Formats: sequence, C-alpha cells, structure tokens
Amino acid sequence: MTISTADLYDEREEQLQSLPLQLQTIGGNAQFSGPIRTIRCREDNALVKSTLATPGNGAVLVIDGGGSLNSALVGDIIGASAVENGWAGIVVNGAIRDRVALGGLAIGVKALGSNPRKSAKAGVGEVDVEVEIAGVRFQPGRTLWADEDGVLVERPV
Repeated sequence: MTISTADLYDEREEQLQSLPLQLQTIGGNAQFSGPIRTIRCREDNALVKSTLATPGNGAVLVIDGGGSLNSALVGDIIGASAVENGWAGIVVNGAIRDRVALGGLAIGVKALGSNPRKSAKAGVGEVDVEVEIAGVRFQPGRTLWADEDGVLVERPV
C-alpha cells in the first residue's frame, strides 16, 4: 500500500466506506490492502483455519465474529499459515490470540482485542458472503485498505 487511508479518502470520498470501529493494529504489517474475502462465524474458527490454508493471492480476509471477545478466532499458527499462503491481511470483528507472535509476522492483522481462550472447531459459519460490520458492508471481491488510521472499503455495487 503506497497511499495512506486518509489521503485515499480525500481523493475518493463517497466511493469509500470508513469502518468506525477502533480496531487494534496487531500484525507486523500496519498497512495492507487487497480484494476482500469474508467469513461469518462466532466463536468457531474452523472455517478461518481452512480458508487461510488456501492461496490468498494478496486478499484480505474479513472475519465477522459478531464482535465477540469470548474466544480467539486467529492465533499464531493460523497467522503463519496465512503468510505462507500469500494473504495480505486479516480483519477480525472479534478476538485474536498470540498477539506478540502475530506482531512478528509479515501480514496485516486488525482486531477488536485479544483473548488466550481457544475457539470451537465445529466449522459453523459462512464463507464468501456479504457481511456488515458497524454499518459497513464488506462484499467479496471489493477492495479494502487498512493502515494505522483505520479501514476503508469500496462501496458495494
């Protein structure tokens, strides 16, 4: 990413949505961008693990965990898998774990917070569906930009 989200918003304004959540920057890459992939799941990270184990091709996985901080949806092992598979970033409307280890990985990670508790592994959820977080619609294939100022998303078509 070569342009800040603030400058990008100044250029494109209403073509973009700005996520109002104050997500924490956790991954080793504070700035990242790419086409969106999505998962909707709550306190179950089986789909997260299997998706990030596939080629990411520079995509950003947006995980709608319903804002739950009860258990982590991403940790160091899943984060390392995402790096190995070419994902640009992960945005979690929920919790992560292994904060220090994730901070050392060459990937963007933003999340509400952290919790050392593991999540369920039942595979409950949906992949590549439109999700809405804090009034912002994330559609698979649209572009997401993130940096220390926040997250911008192309408006849905």
